[in-house]
Amino acid sequence: MRDLRVGVVDSGTPLARMGEARRFQLASVGISQQPPLEDALGHGSAVVQLIAAGAGDVPIHVAQVFDQRGVTTALQVAAGIDWLVSCGVRLINLSLGLREDRPALRDACAAAIKAGVLICASTPAQGMPVYPAAYPGVLRITGDARCQPDEWSWLDTPQADFGACVRARESPLSGASFGCAALTGHIAAFLRDQPHASNPQVMAWLLYNAQYRGREYKGQA
Repeated sequence: MRDLRVGVVDSGTPLARMGEARRFQLASVGISQQPPLEDALGHGSAVVQLIAAGAGDVPIHVAQVFDQRGVTTALQVAAGIDWLVSCGVRLINLSLGLREDRPALRDACAAAIKAGVLICASTPAQGMPVYPAAYPGVLRITGDARCQPDEWSWLDTPQADFGACVRARESPLSGASFGCAALTGHIAAFLRDQPHASNPQVMAWLLYNAQYRGREYKGQA
């Protein structure tokens, strides 16, 4: 059984020393791999900190795909996913959402899922679907204001499967990205303790231990 490794596709992180890190940028032909740069956005750093809060010392590999303006492409995200799969990760966090379905991204997610990798992707609680959350086999995760850091909800709505705490630790940032990262951390902790668990067993554990069931309504305590 391989050691548990978690992958993150985001804006980078100062905690990349926990695992390997690569930067993926557009080249004249295709995508080039480069050493990572400083996380100019802070988003990836907050995501990794949330995952690490649940996963402990599990190695986290980071694919840096956003530039300093917060812009990326489906090709970059797909290349990051492919690289993480080659690193042997068991779980990938994608706290991002692209409006358009692109073949490269769809194929990268399908290949990762076929390899047994569990993909967690953020999705807005309402509105149009985003990718990769909308792809078959991807866990769709949003923020749920009812949830404390150690809780999650089973939403089972057209937009999302699960929700989790919306707040990033020690950061003013909040939203679906961090609900996704928080749940990834919980899953990583479970897989650390249950290394032989299959993806269906992970799903069963998530459903059984959900603090809330059904969507959040305004005025709900």
